[in-house]
Amino acid sequence: MSRPRIVIVGAGFAGYRAARSLSRITRRHADITLLNPTDYFLYLPLLPQVAAGILEPRRVTVSLSGTLRHVRLVLGEADAIDLDGHTVHYTGPEGDVGALPYDRLILAAGSVNKLLPIPGVAEHAHGFRGLPEALYLRDHVTRQVELAATADDPKSCAARCTFVVVGAGYTGTEVAAQGQLFTDSQVRKHPLRTGMRPRWLLLDIADRVLPELDERLSRTADRVLRQRGVDVRTGTSVKEATHNGVVLSDGSFVDTRTLVWCVGVRPDPLAESLELPMEKGRLLVDPHLQVPGRPELFAAGDAAAVPDLEKPGEYTPMTAQHAWRQGRTVGQNVAASLGMGERRAYRHRDLGFVVDLGGVKAAANPLGVPLSGVAAGAVTRGYHLAAMPGNRVRVAADWLLDAVLPRQAVQLGLVRSWSVPLDTASPELARVPGRSDTGAQGKGDERGQSRTGAQDAVAEAPTGSGGAEPAAGSREPGEAPGNQPGGEPAKNQPGGEPAKNQPGGEPAKNQPGGEPAKNQPGGEPAKNQPGGEPAKGPGQGPATATGPVEGGRADGPEATEPPDPVQDPDAGKHPEPPGPVKRPNSRAGGSEPSPGAGTGTGTGGRPPRGTPAVHKPHPDAPIAPEPRSQHPSKGDS
Repeated sequence: MSRPRIVIVGAGFAGYRAARSLSRITRRHADITLLNPTDYFLYLPLLPQVAAGILEPRRVTVSLSGTLRHVRLVLGEADAIDLDGHTVHYTGPEGDVGALPYDRLILAAGSVNKLLPIPGVAEHAHGFRGLPEALYLRDHVTRQVELAATADDPKSCAARCTFVVVGAGYTGTEVAAQGQLFTDSQVRKHPLRTGMRPRWLLLDIADRVLPELDERLSRTADRVLRQRGVDVRTGTSVKEATHNGVVLSDGSFVDTRTLVWCVGVRPDPLAESLELPMEKGRLLVDPHLQVPGRPELFAAGDAAAVPDLEKPGEYTPMTAQHAWRQGRTVGQNVAASLGMGERRAYRHRDLGFVVDLGGVKAAANPLGVPLSGVAAGAVTRGYHLAAMPGNRVRVAADWLLDAVLPRQAVQLGLVRSWSVPLDTASPELARVPGRSDTGAQGKGDERGQSRTGAQDAVAEAPTGSGGAEPAAGSREPGEAPGNQPGGEPAKNQPGGEPAKNQPGGEPAKNQPGGEPAKNQPGGEPAKNQPGGEPAKGPGQGPATATGPVEGGRADGPEATEPPDPVQDPDAGKHPEPPGPVKRPNSRAGGSEPSPGAGTGTGTGGRPPRGTPAVHKPHPDAPIAPEPRSQHPSKGDS
């Protein structure tokens, strides 16, 4: 007799806990498959500390394959669920499709950013639900402080030092609290930034911060935020978001380049595609977390409307605390449906909440006892260490180092603005250039347009000059696109040096790969090129350049020259789709793209990791001396 097949969709708090419980109960008497877009479980409560530079990104992630030894991990996103055929259809990280048959299914797809019909928000705001968004916010805030320090206009300096957070719930309050400390540390004890005053605004339409928590926690958090300098405005929200700032509901205008959207979450669109009884976008289940009329279907976490037995007539809120405990219960009940143990109803009493306000301050009410200050901070960090399923020593070590050493405020440049749109059904993934998957079935257009098809939580910038254009509104507010013909050289390129491939300029130095191109007029082959291929001489084809900078393309005049009609008789008839430009091979008669051309692998056209860009200098550029080889290292996030 074959073993029963159990499929779990989603590896959030509920899905991860369910997989771990089932693995322990079934003891290899069932085939357990976990379908998730990433290969890690993300501990969301500590994500604000990643954005503030306290914790490294991998500290808040737990390897699924490393901690769930007897669970099969399948990387992909669920597109549709065939309830009658007992099959889950999914799309893998490289565009491949597949199907997972099941005897029992646990839907734990979680939640995504909650959107409101406010003009400009989708274009100019960024959410805070995944690791890519936290990494982007850390880079963005650091960049704004650095640009403000060199701004000649006081108004521009003030706008870049103003950060607006919408939503004074659990996440928004912690982001504002940690962000104020982060920006203060960047201007404190810096002689060239004397007089700069970073300003954080926390907005919420409710009449107090943390409206869903106890009033004593709310008063404590409000007092700490105001003492720290955060401008808390209750009863106020955003009326419109523009390129240069936001219009508030009271009619005032705030000049800013940063808008963080933390107004709440909504269930994953996958739940609605099942066409089963719903409750505000959540799948209705009984107290045993089983869907009525579907004995093989279970649901838990933010995607499920679970009756609250402690409050008859209500449903449990969408919190990590409930999702974590529901995961254990649903795992036990699924095993019981297979004859292993007894099922039980989900019943839980809140043990209290903790809110980390940065530094040694926090607000907490463990077992109903209100705490604040250092005592609350100790309880908060102790709770997080106990709740994390891994990385406890590493997290504690980062906390200790942050207490005795200054924070490292640097831009890693791993996540671009256009790769973390607010309107996405996959906040755990960064958008990949040149990839637009629209084949999702069962989740509607929203899920199909949002899927990135990326396995990694962090997207690297493309190496080809023809990378996908950033979406509208994705350029950093207030920043002009760089590397335009005749424009200013782009800054913040990989390697740290501004690009110099301007007309009449010098060849770029310190590009990824370490060696500048030496294609001089006359077709002399370049030395030390990636893969050892000779570079083209003038007029042999379009040259490649570095990928798009924030909101602009790194295209010089040579990168936009028309193709040679001799080499491409169909030039201009069929424009290339978005994605890295394919550079013809320099070998005679070859059609294979040369190394570094940015063609990438897979259907998404993603360039290989670590592939250096190949630059073709201007014919009038002087010959540069051959520098020493460089070996840039790659970040570990």
